[in-house]
Amino acid sequence: MDLKKFERISKALSDPNRVCILQEIKKKNNCLYCTEIHDFVTLAQPSISHHVKQLTDADLIIPQKEGRNLKYTLNEEVLDEYISYLNQFKG
Repeated sequence: MDLKKFERISKALSDPNRVCILQEIKKKNNCLYCTEIHDFVTLAQPSISHHVKQLTDADLIIPQKEGRNLKYTLNEEVLDEYISYLNQFKG
């Protein structure tokens, strides 16, 4: 993982709303529809879209079109890379 990607992921994870979205995706068996986000994040739709875009740009979630809806899944490969990168700083 290069430093730019590490920085992008770190910035995406720095917002509690984005972390909440990731946690909710994990709770829902790694699958969350865009229409469900408004149920647990008390933000206006444009703000939700901004947060989802940040997570998508950081490759933390993968959007998949399903009919007229978008479904989001965690990109566990990128999360594993990020954790491995962080582990290099330990003892």
